[in-house]
Amino acid sequence: MNIIFMGTPDFAVPALEKLVASEHNVTAVFTQPDKPRGRKMVLTPPEVKACALKHGIKVYQPDSLKDGKTLEIIKDCNPDVIVVAAYGKILPKEILDYPKYGCVNIHGSLLPKYRGAAPIQRAVLDGESETGVTTMQMAEGLDTGDMLLVYKTPILPDETSGELFDRLALAGADLLLDTLEGLEKGEIVPQKQNDSLSSYAKMIDKSMCPIDFNKTAQAVHNQVRGLNPWPVATAQINGKRLKIYKTKLSSLKGNPGEVISLKPLTVACKENSVEIITLQPEGKKIMDSKAYLTGNKISLGDKFD
Repeated sequence: MNIIFMGTPDFAVPALEKLVASEHNVTAVFTQPDKPRGRKMVLTPPEVKACALKHGIKVYQPDSLKDGKTLEIIKDCNPDVIVVAAYGKILPKEILDYPKYGCVNIHGSLLPKYRGAAPIQRAVLDGESETGVTTMQMAEGLDTGDMLLVYKTPILPDETSGELFDRLALAGADLLLDTLEGLEKGEIVPQKQNDSLSSYAKMIDKSMCPIDFNKTAQAVHNQVRGLNPWPVATAQINGKRLKIYKTKLSSLKGNPGEVISLKPLTVACKENSVEIITLQPEGKKIMDSKAYLTGNKISLGDKFD
C-alpha cells in the first residue's frame, strides 16, 4: 500500500518504524508544527518528524487541514490509506473520504471506552485492570468510527502511565500491520461502537497533581501511577514541595497524611497507606525516599498536605 502517516508524539513512532520496515510505501508524513520545549523553550521537532527525516520521508507540518492545501498534497501522494496515530488534529471529511481504504487510527484504549486525548493515563488514574489498543476506521466524530481490530492487555498493579504507554505503542504498531493486511485482503468486518458504553478521556493537566491523602491508598497510588511521567503527583511536608514518582500500597493505618513509618517512608490515607518509593525535591534530582530522609529531617507524626 501507498501510505500517508499522520502522528506527532513518541506513541506514534513505533507504528511509523514498523511501516517503514514493511513492504508498504510511506510516501509522506504529516505532524504538528515544531514547538518550544524545556526551560529554555528551544524550538523542538515532534518525535514523528525526527523519525521521518531519519528515513528520508517528506514531512509536512500544516497549521490547518481545512484550507484545501493539505488535500492537494494528499492527492499528489495518491495514498491507498492514511494512518493516524496521536496526530492531534481533526481531519475534515474530504480527507477522511479520499483514500481507497479510508483513514485508519491507532487508539490507546478499548473503544468505546476512553475516547479522546489521554486514554492511557485515564485508564491508570481510574484503576482499570485492563486496557488495550483499537484500530478504527476514522469518522467525523471524536474516536467514534467503526472498530477494525482490538488488542487487550492487563494493566499491572504498579504500572505507570509511561510504562503502559510504551507497551501499547509497540502493540499498536503490530496491530496496525495486521489491520492493513486484513483490509487489503478484505478479511476485516468493521464493528460499530456502542455509544452508550463510551467515556471521554480528557487532557491531563497540572491541576491534577496535588495528592489528597484523605482519599484511599488505592486512589493515591493510582494518581501517582497515572501522572508519571507527566505532570507528576505532588505533596508537601514541612513546607517543602515534593514530586512523587512511585508509591507502593501498604496495609499500615493512621490519620490521613500522617507519616506512620520511616523505614520505609509511609504515609497514611483514608484507607490503609502508601509507601513513597521515589520522589524529587524542588531543584534536586529524582531519588529514593531513603536518600531523601538522609538529608531531610522527617519525624513520625509529621503531616503531608
